[in-house]
Amino acid sequence: MSDPTLFDIWTWSLVLAGVIVVAAAALLIMVWVAARRIRDRAATALTVVQQIKVNTAPVWALDDTNEVAAGLLDEAGSILAHARAVATALHENEPPRREVSP
Repeated sequence: MSDPTLFDIWTWSLVLAGVIVVAAAALLIMVWVAARRIRDRAATALTVVQQIKVNTAPVWALDDTNEVAAGLLDEAGSILAHARAVATALHENEPPRREVSP
């Protein structure tokens, strides 16, 4: 091979290597920008998720509220049954009423 041919091959190889380096650098910069965007959006999402957790805590407490309400209903039924038993016992043991003439 002659010197000019070797020089041409060397030049084109250098140009090709430069293009590959520039393309790789551009891809790395795009990946870096995308990673920063993902990080920023993830931070925003984390803040939103934490706020959602705080806002929905009362919803998860509804199970406890329902259990307490069911217990109160049972106790109210028991009180009603006892009140009826007391009323019945008082009514059965009540002396007959006398009518008072004016």
